[in-house]
Amino acid sequence: MREAGVVIDVQGEPLHWHLPHNRTVVALPDDRSLWDVIWESRERVQGFAHSHPGSGWPGPSFEDVTTFAAIEQALGRRLDWWITSSDKLSLVTWVGPEKLTYRPAPLYIEPTWVERLRLLSIEQQTNPSGGREKEMRT
Repeated sequence: MREAGVVIDVQGEPLHWHLPHNRTVVALPDDRSLWDVIWESRERVQGFAHSHPGSGWPGPSFEDVTTFAAIEQALGRRLDWWITSSDKLSLVTWVGPEKLTYRPAPLYIEPTWVERLRLLSIEQQTNPSGGREKEMRT
């Protein structure tokens, strides 16, 4: 498994799948292309979802909440932040009053894109030329 992410638009649809080559089991690195998608689509971005390893109700890491706060500050508005484990989905939002006070809430009805996000987190295709993993992109 490796973390995967997706930018979600205001209609609740995937706008951009974030699958950087250097993602790991515990890290989903930011990169310029992700920020470019968020910034260029800022009027229609509802939020961002990413996967965490394991099962159970996922919560944000410190790195997650600092990233959430930075993006929201740059955009000048609050977003929705979903985190999925292999079997549960949480919606993380700012509850204040401090800058980094975000709380997860369990979601029992999952958007249709969640299953794909989970699959992209575990799916690894073998590259016949060298046996290295190849990202699935759409």
